[in-house]
Amino acid sequence: MNNKGQVGFGIVIAIFIFIIGFGVLNIIKPEVTTARGVDGLNCINATNITDGTKLTCLAVDLTIPIIVLGLFALFSGVVIARLIGLGVRRI
Repeated sequence: MNNKGQVGFGIVIAIFIFIIGFGVLNIIKPEVTTARGVDGLNCINATNITDGTKLTCLAVDLTIPIIVLGLFALFSGVVIARLIGLGVRRI
C-alpha cells in the first residue's frame, strides 16, 4: 500500500475507534449515574459522607471526561501519525 493509501486507512481506523469509543461511552454513562446515586456512593448527600467517599465520587465523576479525552487523543494520534508518516522516506 502506498503512503496516500496508508493515510486514508489511518483516518478510517481513527473514525472507527471514535465511533466504537462513543458507543462504549453510552454504555458506561448509566453505570456512572447509578454509582453516584443514593443506592451507590450517595454523592448527592455531600454532608453525611466521609472524605474518602467524596474522593471516590470525584474519581467516578471524572470517568466520562477521561474517556472522552482519551478517545480524542487516540483519534488524533492515529491521524497525525499517519500524516507524519507520509513525509518519511523509507529505504
